Amino acid sequence: MRAGRALLGIDQRELARLAGLSLPTIQRMETSQGVVRAVVDSLEKVVQAFSRAGVELVGEGAPSQGQGRGVRLMERRQTQPVGAGADAAGGRSS
Repeated sequence: MRAGRALLGIDQRELARLAGLSLPTIQRMETSQGVVRAVVDSLEKVVQAFSRAGVELVGEGAPSQGQGRGVRLMERRQTQPVGAGADAAGGRSS
């Protein structure tokens, strides 16, 4: 949710207004760790508000319906620190 708000440049209060929810509801949803805790109706309102504003929420393992580039958090795995052993041009390890 924070990432969606950042894309729109809005704060929690504005998201609450767009979704027709209270500010404390948005705050509770955003402080949930992992899976967002909320009633289904509230989640649907947030998803619809983002959709109306042009932000697509992509669920885990779901393909994006939009076009262009996007960002998705990858599963954590043991890797080298970012930039270690890769050349900037080709992304190959040295």
